Amino acid sequence: MIPPAPPAPLLTDRKALDAQRARALALPDPALFLQEAAIDDVQERLGAVNRTFTDLAVVSGFPDLWRAAFPQARVIADTAVLDLKEASQDLVIHAMCLHWADDPVGQLVQCRRALRPDGLLLCLFFGGQTLQELRAALAEAEAEALGGLSPRVLPMAEIREAGALLHRAGFALPVADSDTRRVSYRDAFHLMADLRAMGEGNALASRLRRPVHHGLFLRTAQIYAANFPAEQGRVSATFETICLTGWAPHEGQQKPLRPGSAAQRLADALNVTERRLPDDKPGG
Repeated sequence: MIPPAPPAPLLTDRKALDAQRARALALPDPALFLQEAAIDDVQERLGAVNRTFTDLAVVSGFPDLWRAAFPQARVIADTAVLDLKEASQDLVIHAMCLHWADDPVGQLVQCRRALRPDGLLLCLFFGGQTLQELRAALAEAEAEALGGLSPRVLPMAEIREAGALLHRAGFALPVADSDTRRVSYRDAFHLMADLRAMGEGNALASRLRRPVHHGLFLRTAQIYAANFPAEQGRVSATFETICLTGWAPHEGQQKPLRPGSAAQRLADALNVTERRLPDDKPGG
């Protein structure tokens, strides 16, 4: 077993998160369209890699869904200590659950240690633009009703921060990109019901445990409808999926050139004549 990184502040109530996922999967029609979109994305990315992977692990809170898509994979839970042995995999997919991790860097470090040299990590998770409309509407409603804010929507990383996680975890050739999807709902209540059907409701460890007056959510729905309308009287919601791609270091991988080490001038490569402007000074 790969040892975990030092403990981080508790973000997630894991019992609540597991219960939410179980309730979502028990529904006749769980809302797994974003998980399914992530599967399509991973399959497309792997199709573009000129490599055959033989030892694949998937970290997921929805194991049956990902196992059906990757039947050759070991599918493991997104616990603090991942069930991965060192240098045992040539591909690890961390599938739509890093946003719930108390220690995201620790999760990525464990994935890197599980990879053999030149093994690949694909890590997909919700990014900072996700539910930006709901955050804004809830914040305004709570400020009006309660004079302050409470933890209701999971804090999520911006893409510029997410890319740095790969560096910190020791990956080579790191890349971060994102895909933003806008979905329309009948109203804010329909969106919140869909979040529960995704298993993505409020499972924050710091969430309020006492009941909240229904009027707060009525006001949230009013603010939401007024500020984030969609066609036909509906409302709009944003979901951003960030994908981190990194390779376990290997001596045969490409290395970036040192600054100033270029062997050819850009003007020569473009077959154009370099011309100095009148105000230019040599060495300036």
